[in-house]
Amino acid sequence: MSAYFTEEFTSSEQDILRRYFTNLDRPVFALVNLPEVVKGALFARYSRSPKSLRRLFLDEFVGELDIEGDASIDATVGLAQAERLYDRIFFEYGDDSVAQLGGIHLACEQASNLLTKILEWGRLAAYLEQSTRYIAYDARANGRYRYFRDPDVLSSDLGARYIGDMDRLFEIYSGLIPVMTEYLRQTTPKSSSDSDFVYRSAIKAKALDAIRGILPAAAQSNVGIYATGQSYEQMLVRMRADPLPEARLYADLMLDELRKVIPSFVKRVDLPDRGQVASDYLEQNRAAMEAVTSELLGDPEVYDDDERVELIDFDPDAEVKLVASMLYPYSHLAEADIEAKVREMSVDDRLRVIRAYTGDRGNRRHRPGRALERPFYRFDVLADYGAFRDLQRHRMLTVEWQKLNPRHGYTRPSLVDEIGATDRFDDAMERSAGLYDALHERGFEAQASYAVSLAYRLRFNLNLNARSAMHTTELRSTPQGHPAYRSVAQKMHKLIAERAGHHAIAAMMSFVNHSSEAELERLEAERRAEAKRTGSAGQL
Repeated sequence: MSAYFTEEFTSSEQDILRRYFTNLDRPVFALVNLPEVVKGALFARYSRSPKSLRRLFLDEFVGELDIEGDASIDATVGLAQAERLYDRIFFEYGDDSVAQLGGIHLACEQASNLLTKILEWGRLAAYLEQSTRYIAYDARANGRYRYFRDPDVLSSDLGARYIGDMDRLFEIYSGLIPVMTEYLRQTTPKSSSDSDFVYRSAIKAKALDAIRGILPAAAQSNVGIYATGQSYEQMLVRMRADPLPEARLYADLMLDELRKVIPSFVKRVDLPDRGQVASDYLEQNRAAMEAVTSELLGDPEVYDDDERVELIDFDPDAEVKLVASMLYPYSHLAEADIEAKVREMSVDDRLRVIRAYTGDRGNRRHRPGRALERPFYRFDVLADYGAFRDLQRHRMLTVEWQKLNPRHGYTRPSLVDEIGATDRFDDAMERSAGLYDALHERGFEAQASYAVSLAYRLRFNLNLNARSAMHTTELRSTPQGHPAYRSVAQKMHKLIAERAGHHAIAAMMSFVNHSSEAELERLEAERRAEAKRTGSAGQL
């Protein structure tokens, strides 16, 4: 059995799709021959649609495009002429610099949640991932629920149990959607000022947020990626060294498609003396670190079983250095001389500088300059995997995470208890942990994490500067955010002010929202979106 299903298209649909997608039957494909704005719009819509990208293109985009002039194009055929051109330019003008100039939109479908985090590890790329908030995972694609079926696991004597337990997790999740939705309708009546569409959207998001923790990490998602040739090369070298078989298989699929559009930029990925030796280096280092860590640290006797956000490292002199960095580009003094003068300043004078630099921030997108990149903070976080998925995606930070397992316990939303589904939720968690243990004991150490539900906690750390902290805490604390990551963002901000004592820096983050959980998190956002659609934004 293939790990991926093949989507079916009619002959006329295939004639259209061949012009713009590098294949019609695989889960990875590149977008070509389309205006950049169309590709961007496609990916934006992709993140909130249950459809595949090719189906979305046919249903919602083709009708608005002039495609008559593209009839002779066949993007599924390798572009030999382009390869010759790239080869000449690539080697004549320098490979690394030229490889930064060619960008490709790549659709990565049917990727497990474990794989999505591997795909999104690199900073120098743009990603859009299908959302568990807007898309229900209750439908079956080609007769089966959307989770990754590892070929090695399925061919083992655990194959039947894997399918049975996964199906049961999805059945529990699916069964709770209408129950949770109806409960929210009863307890949160529709306002007369809201349209049915706004109300339904907010109710759906709240319901799916409350039960998404049941979904296993094997649940499949679609990821849209835009990156340069150099970024793809680095991504593929890393994926080819990953212990997860799915990542290595997917790297080959991605490499096949990228070679159809930017062949020379990824030419080194599997060359024995270039990309392969780099992948070997990464794999050998990982194995060595696993061995020495096991020898020196071993397994913990007791696992933490509650959410934790700890500030474990910061610079006590950060605010003095911050003020010096703020003054630096407006002065002609050496930085050391500026810092010395700042240390002699009164607190009021330092605050004058900070206020002038911060200015009048009209909204959270008004961010001060790079002086905020001088202070840094390192947080150690234990939160559910769902919260980690959202926080991990920020580019301007360094994130490391530990292997996903069920040992740190799970978070059960209060809404689950309120609808009387505690037993069903706990049964799902028990089934998840049992399948993890069975896979791990049978030697499927990398694949065992597929079984772990998103409600289980994961330990990870975030190392970020104050500018990134401003962006992260302000964005992730907004009322429309998921309660799990809102809590982490709020605690991070509080620790910057109280644990680090950086009250002035924390005050610059003026759009961090410390309000309690919103009744319907997405309601205000849906109202604003509708106002834009109807042209009544000025009335809000």
